[in-house]
Amino acid sequence: LQVLCRYQHIWNIDLRFRPAFLGGIMQATGNKPPAMLPKRAEYMLKDVKRMAKYYEVPIQISERDFQSVLGTGTLGAMRFITAADMTQPRYLEPLSREFWIRFWSKHEDISQPESILAVAGQAGLPSEVAQKLLEMISSPAVKNRLRETTEEAIKYGAFGMPAAVAHFNGEPHLFFGSDRLELLGSLIGEKWFGPVPS
Repeated sequence: LQVLCRYQHIWNIDLRFRPAFLGGIMQATGNKPPAMLPKRAEYMLKDVKRMAKYYEVPIQISERDFQSVLGTGTLGAMRFITAADMTQPRYLEPLSREFWIRFWSKHEDISQPESILAVAGQAGLPSEVAQKLLEMISSPAVKNRLRETTEEAIKYGAFGMPAAVAHFNGEPHLFFGSDRLELLGSLIGEKWFGPVPS
């Protein structure tokens, strides 16, 4: 997320955010989280620290985060982002970034209404707009839209997150993982300038 945002004005791309529910993707594909294998979880906790330094992102991960992201702890946030996508799409990037920072960097709650509204305020949403979006998260329209975008991700081959789909030369190309951005650049004929392009 953070590095793609850095490249959106360097590469010739039209970056679009598509909310999808990771728990639904994992369940539909039969995928298991890395943390379910003790040795892999141990490795991943160390590897994320290295990646945070390399990509210059303030991520800090704990075993608790694995459970939260796969359960319903992020569902309200994803529905809120979906409601924004449906009615206020210009806020998708700042909302996505603020939810990311709150969850992955600050280890703060993103499941409760007051937490969601705090994120919305950080992202620059007027309070009346944020309140309206919050009211929409339990609507069938928002639930169905999130289900559709999650199913669309699965259709493209997603089995986990992060996943990016590049539509290039009339074909979709799935890239899984934060370490595939150099390959994405190569596919679309753009130069990789490292994780923090100047």
